[in-house]
Amino acid sequence: MAPPAIYAALGSSFAAGPGISPIVDVDAGRSGRNYPHVLAGLLGARLTDATVSGATTSTILDTPQQTMTGVRIPPQLQSLPQTADLVTVTAGGNDLRYAGAMLFTAWNNVQPGGPVAEMMGADFADGIPAPGAQDIGRAAAGLTEIVERVRARAPKARVLLVDYLTVVGDRTAPGPGIPFEREQVDAFRAIQSALELACATAARQSGAELVAVSRASRDHALGSDQPWISPFTQDLNRTGSSFHPNATGMAAVAALIQERVTG
Repeated sequence: MAPPAIYAALGSSFAAGPGISPIVDVDAGRSGRNYPHVLAGLLGARLTDATVSGATTSTILDTPQQTMTGVRIPPQLQSLPQTADLVTVTAGGNDLRYAGAMLFTAWNNVQPGGPVAEMMGADFADGIPAPGAQDIGRAAAGLTEIVERVRARAPKARVLLVDYLTVVGDRTAPGPGIPFEREQVDAFRAIQSALELACATAARQSGAELVAVSRASRDHALGSDQPWISPFTQDLNRTGSSFHPNATGMAAVAALIQERVTG
């Protein structure tokens, strides 16, 4: 089988790579060393990178996304080349308010009532969300629809659902860069499990291939010897990259996908 020549990436910040230099699109929070860019280089493929930090399944499908910089970005599917022969999708985390809950909780712990916690507080008035079956089902349905719409627009494409790198592992505990209480760590672990279930369910429902980078990264979570995730930072210019993949993590994801595609 010939390697893919036209590759398109859809997804949220765990694909876009906020905080990883160089940033090639400030409005999208998109790095030139995110896994789509690294993978395209490994495959020698032409890349359309439509990933946007903060994206939900809805903003990939039909809803324009208003970014933190005030820019309005059209639904990502509008950027998908009809000739694409490989498409990766990493989404669902913002549907379950995963990274946002971690960032809010971190700021609320280190600066209770501070400006960042106050700004984000309205979205987390009830504290850390606890996704139930309906929440997981909605996220899975959104991912399933993305796969279906990708196939309709780019019928020759091989579609891979790439789930999220593990943030909270067995060794993740309160400490430097992890400003949580133990019960909060457990709550984030529950959201993480819900997200993994949503991605696996969508893969089963859609027939798309699942690249379970969550499983491959269990030993590289926060608190591990070689984390693939950035710790919390109070630097306001970089705080949005807290609890997100670092450059090593992005390279690892790209390698895992390359192995699936070419192996």
